[in-house]
Amino acid sequence: MIRLLGWLFGFGLFMVLVIGAGVGYYLWQVSQDLPDYTVLRDYAPPITTRVYAADGYLLAEYARERRLFQPIETIPPLVVDAFVATEDKDFFHHNGLSFEGIIRAALDYVQGRLSGDSGPLSGGSTITQQVAKNFLLSREQTWDRKIREALLALRIEQTFSKEKILELYLNEIGFGFNSYGIAAAAQNYFDKALYELTLPEIAYLAALPKGPANYHPFRHPDAAIARRNYVIDRMVEEGYVTQADGDAAKKEPLVVVPREGGTRLYSSGYFVEEVRRELAALYGDDTLYGGGLSVRTTLDPRLQAYAREALMNGLIAYDHTRGFHGPVTNVEPGDDWGKAVFGVEPLWDVPEWKLAIVTEMQRNDATIGIRPDPKVDGTMGDERVTGQLAGSEIPWVSQKLDQILKVGDVVYVSPVDGKDGVYTLEQPPEVEGALVAMDPRTGRVLAMVGGFSFARSEFNRATQALRQPGSSFKPIVYAAALDNGYTPASVVLDAPLEIINADGSRWSPQNYEEGQFYGPQTLRRGIERSRNVMTVRLAQDLGMPMVVEYAKLFGLYDDLLPVLAMALGSGETTDIKMTAAYATIANGGRKIVPTLIDRIQDRYGTTIFKHDERICDGCNAQEWDNQPEPLIIDNRVQILDPMTAYQITSMMEGVVQRGTGTSVKALGRPVAGKTGTSSDYKDAWFVGFTPELTVGVYIGYDTPRSMGRSATGGGFAAPVFTAFMKKALAGTPPTPFAMPAGMTQVWIDPTTGVQALAGQDAILEAFKPGTGPNLTTSVIGVNSDAFLNVQQGNVDFNAGRGGLF
Repeated sequence: MIRLLGWLFGFGLFMVLVIGAGVGYYLWQVSQDLPDYTVLRDYAPPITTRVYAADGYLLAEYARERRLFQPIETIPPLVVDAFVATEDKDFFHHNGLSFEGIIRAALDYVQGRLSGDSGPLSGGSTITQQVAKNFLLSREQTWDRKIREALLALRIEQTFSKEKILELYLNEIGFGFNSYGIAAAAQNYFDKALYELTLPEIAYLAALPKGPANYHPFRHPDAAIARRNYVIDRMVEEGYVTQADGDAAKKEPLVVVPREGGTRLYSSGYFVEEVRRELAALYGDDTLYGGGLSVRTTLDPRLQAYAREALMNGLIAYDHTRGFHGPVTNVEPGDDWGKAVFGVEPLWDVPEWKLAIVTEMQRNDATIGIRPDPKVDGTMGDERVTGQLAGSEIPWVSQKLDQILKVGDVVYVSPVDGKDGVYTLEQPPEVEGALVAMDPRTGRVLAMVGGFSFARSEFNRATQALRQPGSSFKPIVYAAALDNGYTPASVVLDAPLEIINADGSRWSPQNYEEGQFYGPQTLRRGIERSRNVMTVRLAQDLGMPMVVEYAKLFGLYDDLLPVLAMALGSGETTDIKMTAAYATIANGGRKIVPTLIDRIQDRYGTTIFKHDERICDGCNAQEWDNQPEPLIIDNRVQILDPMTAYQITSMMEGVVQRGTGTSVKALGRPVAGKTGTSSDYKDAWFVGFTPELTVGVYIGYDTPRSMGRSATGGGFAAPVFTAFMKKALAGTPPTPFAMPAGMTQVWIDPTTGVQALAGQDAILEAFKPGTGPNLTTSVIGVNSDAFLNVQQGNVDFNAGRGGLF
């Protein structure tokens, strides 16, 4: 018997050794290809890139996974308590494994198998094991993976502190709503920072890692509240909150306020999208959507709102002259007109307007139903609002309403001030445009509107639309002339001109008043009155290669065709390039490069890009030791003589005071600018500046077509410029343009360029050293035989081309 017992004991010991060796070999084999857990030390998850306005206002966020990294030191203790109580109550006491949890999970698995449940292994994982699984392993639920998870958990616990493990866990786990990490979840579910969360909100977030889809706040509200309350109960049991606080928290409703996606300033859609494109071009999509960049832009939200309002009002005013285009669509009202109109998507960036459906039609009035507002979860709201569309409140529509609308038509409306329940008709204009506002000293784009509505069309007409600038290009031609020996008083002949092209074809440029010519005119008078023929003669005298070179220096064209028609703005360019060119003039001739971005920082706060490349000696001094103030060295290229820049500025002031842009005089301050109207009135421009601000306005159809003879730069674009500038510069005292030292001012006759006495018709003109008023009327563009007749006034400049070209 004793021998049998000894044999059994020996056999049992042998089996234990064999099994132990087998388990040991298995564990050794499994551990051979374990992932390198030390990479967690350099954890750098994909983080949301955030774009800010100049004042720090958040404009947009870009991410494939919405995640914000939150150091453990900044995570509120109550948040940590909630997750520990729910996910791993012994977290601070175990070495990576919870044997109680393992046994419980094993028993659940065995019971499930006995009852016929063939589901996968689940449960029993500590927070450390979840870190191992989420970072280093696949999500397959097998014994091998569970063993590898346990081994990694033990090693992670030996390597990292509990605080580091919690930091990894809370920044990696998914919460639904495309939220990864606790900080992003707080923002995306409650639009709050972590420190602002209440106990019920913290408990709900701690409930989500178990299964975000199962506890969706809108699809499964009862399950979500039940799970939240379970978390609160666990926190009470573990002593993290009192029973009274827990009971009070469970009585609170679950109020989820999803964080808005996309552009957060409805007026900035075009600006923000342009920034996104620039970031993608600089760093690539992976860095844009996961690099955690912090981007400070140049946008001034106040000016952006003014720019949008000015351009929209200008486009709408023109569009009203073209009549009603028709409804947005027509739908069957059915039993619930609200449901019918809710299916039509509105322009989200035109919140002043509402979509409405016509439910009843009278002769000149209509009963309308306003599109219901969506609920927080995006579904249709229950409230139904009706109103009256009054034909008497729509002066731009000449027909009666029943001639243009019918029941089921969906239209845009806006409320009539002072008349409750009464609406007027609105419509998105067919014509489009752009406005760019820029700081002329730095090139910082303070506002940019690329069209009527970004929601309707993402095509940015400020940066992407290539259009003919027309006469707004002329200051470049005149600046080239002034930089090369001409003065504002130089006289050019305005008379019929015929150009014979290389292919033998003939071209005769015309002034705006076709068939009208005005004889000898000073350069000042030529730009003020926008004389086309004078400009062509001037370009001919200069030589087009020089004009092409200056256009390139100003950044308007890379390779302008050197033909005389280009002197009249026939080459296509963009609004932002035109605005930057004028800003260069306003900046005293130093090259302005436009920018939408001030600086970019990486996820660690290191500046990796800044626009301002000027050199500042002494700016990095650690302390003040009676040294002089830092000196900023402007290393930007001087492409235009500062005196030339002042002369062309003064001449463009004349455009506003006496020329084609007189509507801008309403600003009541020094303004320089130039109108532009392309051939067949397809494009209307006004580009101008004060010492504080440069603004370019372009208006035209996306598919170029004539806007009508009245749609000139002075009559159409200049009022938009004026409306914007009035608000943008409100409260800013008028500032005169500064004349460079060394220049002299002389009163001249604006027609002949000869010195004159100060008086009503004389103009105070600025001259460079060594230059001055004309001694005689020397006319550019007149041959020697015709010169005497010009001087004596014996030529009819509208009679033909005889000898005057």
